[in-house]
Amino acid sequence: MSTPSFDILETTIDEIHQAYGAGTLDSRELVDRYLDRIEAYDRNGPTIRSIITVNPNAEERAAELDQELQESGNFVGPLHGIPIVVKDQIETKGITTTFGSTAFEDYVPDHNATIIDRLDDAGAIVLAKTNLPDWATSWFAFSSVLGRTKNPYALDRDPGGSSSGTGAAVAANFATVGIGEDTGGSIRLPASFTNLFGLRVTPGLISRTGMSPLVLSQDTAGPMTRTVTDTATLLDVIAGYDSTDPYTVTNELTHLDGTYVDQLTDDGLDGARIGILRDRFGDDSEPDAEPVNRLVEGALELMSDAGAELVDPVTVADIDHYVAETSLYLVQSKRDIDEFLASRENAPVESIDELYEQELYHELLDLLEGIAEGPADPTDDPGYWRKIVLQDTFQRILLTAFAEHRLDALLCPDVQVVPPKADEVKSGALDTLTFPTNTVITSQAGCCAMSIPAGMTDDGLPVGVELIGKPYDEATVLKLAHAYERIADPRVVPATTPALESDE
Repeated sequence: MSTPSFDILETTIDEIHQAYGAGTLDSRELVDRYLDRIEAYDRNGPTIRSIITVNPNAEERAAELDQELQESGNFVGPLHGIPIVVKDQIETKGITTTFGSTAFEDYVPDHNATIIDRLDDAGAIVLAKTNLPDWATSWFAFSSVLGRTKNPYALDRDPGGSSSGTGAAVAANFATVGIGEDTGGSIRLPASFTNLFGLRVTPGLISRTGMSPLVLSQDTAGPMTRTVTDTATLLDVIAGYDSTDPYTVTNELTHLDGTYVDQLTDDGLDGARIGILRDRFGDDSEPDAEPVNRLVEGALELMSDAGAELVDPVTVADIDHYVAETSLYLVQSKRDIDEFLASRENAPVESIDELYEQELYHELLDLLEGIAEGPADPTDDPGYWRKIVLQDTFQRILLTAFAEHRLDALLCPDVQVVPPKADEVKSGALDTLTFPTNTVITSQAGCCAMSIPAGMTDDGLPVGVELIGKPYDEATVLKLAHAYERIADPRVVPATTPALESDE
């Protein structure tokens, strides 16, 4: 019989499993306590609005896992009884999946995405589906199906997109861990704005089957967590070859000695060579950039103190040119989304054009409008193949910096500015394609990367640092992040979502 002595705020997978083993907590109780927080803070109180749909079967699933543990004495897998929130871009059998779109508010998939099956097999509990801008087409947290998700650290600020809901929910302790999706930075940007660790893997390491696309060659799901160990634990479960997603053959290029969790060592920064992309820092004279730079400098100092060798600066030739010239949204996304819609027999619309013409999207989504106005077939655009070739060139140029300086990682701010005010987004002052995020570098060069928290500004706003790794070298990025976390201890509980009586 469990007792209310387990503090769920900032708890981890390992701590929960220790409590399950000790009999001081069970899955059903943990689910109910997270649901209490969602009711108190997401639906009421500060009304964060990170959750679109709560899984109606979550409590039943938890009870089944409790019974299995009681009868067998064993966990069913490495995520036994762990409540997870999942970006509503990922299909869940029998549970509404909206893709952030009001047109899909009654859409219930017939099959799980591959990633959901893997979570299920590992014993996880999909607690809820989280908000995102329609079809993941924005850095900002506005969707037609739910409206605006608030940043739990500052309710007037944006939590970043497109994995807006997952970032806000995990930061506010509405679940233990979360799953986001990243095409150009949609895991890392909200992780930066919500004081989380967010991992973008090399595309193909994790299956995308059952996940709506944006740019198929860049899309990947990934973990959003409060600790690096939880990130690695999730990755060990969800990575792997899937015959339904040909991109996942990239798993054959990843060579691990053990698991991703096994790569985590406290001294991972000692002797590591990290190149600093100074050209991608904001202007210190800008009030929204100066606090970011100051916190990034503090993170660099911690890394240096832990034994890292900082190569400062590292210059990547013509990086701004390659960032601009390798963007594929306006030429490729329409085709990729249309093909996904056409493959769903019960989809309420058949194309982006239909959504656009019927205005079935949030009015602030300038990128979605640009995609709708683009070519149905990217090869109709004379510059399309040039962009494809330049992405390959961009990767080689980025890897040249690794080779010439013998680097383990590159580093820059995730975003050059602090989280913007929601009113700035509403006014139209911010444009998706020109917003100063550095996350597109990794996405368009086909590398892996991780956002790690640099700390909080004097105004209490989170700032993130991006560690950029070589393709298929997630292990190194995780090792560096874990060693940094040990010395930085950067997590802060949002004041807007404090402990409830039921949390302890």
